[in-house]
Amino acid sequence: MSFKITLKTIVESVEGGVGAIIMGYDGIEIDAYGLEDSALDVQLLAVEYATVLKEVKKTVEVLKSGDMEEVTIATSLYRVLVRAINDEFFVVLVLLSDGNYGKGRYLLKRETPALLAGLQ
Repeated sequence: MSFKITLKTIVESVEGGVGAIIMGYDGIEIDAYGLEDSALDVQLLAVEYATVLKEVKKTVEVLKSGDMEEVTIATSLYRVLVRAINDEFFVVLVLLSDGNYGKGRYLLKRETPALLAGLQ
């Protein structure tokens, strides 16, 4: 199943959207969408953050604080929203730092069940 349409809809529906990607915690991309005029390599960003997310996920498990649902990484240029789809996959939405963070979170949460269904 191609997830590109869903990812494109998410990115283009939120102010400041730059790109989105579905990836496994092993760093393998499932599908991605990025705006053509963006200087950011969403694929590279997601691969690098996959390692960090694996460690966050382990920490959550060690602390027995429930399942990891969402992680946000904010830099001076971007906000990277990460939402777990299941134990194997996550979706990343990259926004400009002044993008609509609340709407981005909402769209990821809304679309996660459909992404999960497509991965099964």
